[in-house]
Amino acid sequence: MQRRHRVVVIGAGFGGLAVVKGLRDEPVDVVLVDAHNFHTFQPLLYQVATAGLDVDDIAYAVRGIFRKQRNVTVRMARVTGVDAEARLVHTDAGGPIEYDTLVMAVGAVTTSFGVPGVDEHAFPLKSAADAVALRQHVIGRFEAASTDPSLVARGALDVVVCGGGPTGVEMAGGLMELFTKVLAKDFPQLDVRRARVVLVEAGERLLASFSEASSEHARTSLAKVGVEVVTGTGVASVTPEEVVLGNGDRITAQTLVWAAGVRAHPLAATLGVELGRGGRIVVGLDLAVPERPEIFAIGDVAADRDTPLPQVAQPAIQGGRHVARQIGHRLAGRPTEPFRYVDKGSMATIGRHEAVVDFPGGRRLSGFLGWVSWLGLHLVYLMGFRNRANVLVNWAWNYLTYDRAARLLTDDPPRRRPT
Repeated sequence: MQRRHRVVVIGAGFGGLAVVKGLRDEPVDVVLVDAHNFHTFQPLLYQVATAGLDVDDIAYAVRGIFRKQRNVTVRMARVTGVDAEARLVHTDAGGPIEYDTLVMAVGAVTTSFGVPGVDEHAFPLKSAADAVALRQHVIGRFEAASTDPSLVARGALDVVVCGGGPTGVEMAGGLMELFTKVLAKDFPQLDVRRARVVLVEAGERLLASFSEASSEHARTSLAKVGVEVVTGTGVASVTPEEVVLGNGDRITAQTLVWAAGVRAHPLAATLGVELGRGGRIVVGLDLAVPERPEIFAIGDVAADRDTPLPQVAQPAIQGGRHVARQIGHRLAGRPTEPFRYVDKGSMATIGRHEAVVDFPGGRRLSGFLGWVSWLGLHLVYLMGFRNRANVLVNWAWNYLTYDRAARLLTDDPPRRRPT
């Protein structure tokens, strides 16, 4: 018996899920491969890192998502390489997987840009493991300082956040709220007011992809809650107890959050096709790889020659839906269509009652209305009713009590650069 057309999707992020869902009614067999058995809602990772939510609030079992979709097989495995000539995907668990169509939805990884000490001492924020490791480390520093108060002068409570994009802005605001509203009550013997959160951005302003008005609003709002903002210089080097800036300034701090940049997943380089800036796979108008039309690339790992798309969730979601339609067109003998990205705007939250939202056409929201919009949109896009309910309850609890529930230390010590 001849097998059906097989589509292998690598990556269970926003883009990968959108492809698989879009193929629900197509005459194909889909194999979804990911190193984890869950999908992570990355926009809320900073809330896990700042103890507002726990991992199971923002993660959802992939098999549960596709329980009713009969043409899907899920394999939990780490992809080790792709043999484009033989059309095989090699993994660290089980034999190679044959494909007729391959969709690369592997996303991006953190890059240190070669800054000395970042790989060894900084905390990235790209995965659930990253968020938990950072939370454990920060709370562990407070516990250590409560035993030995002299550690405060050595920067035990101080955090430098490198990168003034949405992740860095949200992380800095979330940390300061955690320190002043929660940990100050947990550790009354410590002068938590001495804890510094410094946000460092190499560019001239925060949120460079937003309007200047939103950028300035974010900077002003962060300053109001006590975050120190440094722009126009980056991080030059890092040690376990110090961050050296490009302008020569030195900041005593035992925690560096690295939100300064990403590059395409290394798996992109195994295809033997043209790569663009940041190691991203260069794709054609329909998101297929010109040298390998049976391979599509979407989201953070893909690059359009003319108009590079932002590395956020919406291009991945829209690209995934588009690729599913193009696979259907090919099976029906119809030509593929060019991908047209619809910009739905950008948003970032700074803290309680403070967020900025930029809509296409120049319209914008800020303050309380922006914050409510940010909360609502993230609830809508969160996977699963249980997760939405948990997050809503946790947000309500945090709002009413100024408390954070997820601040337990496990037996395992926090790790830098978790895998």
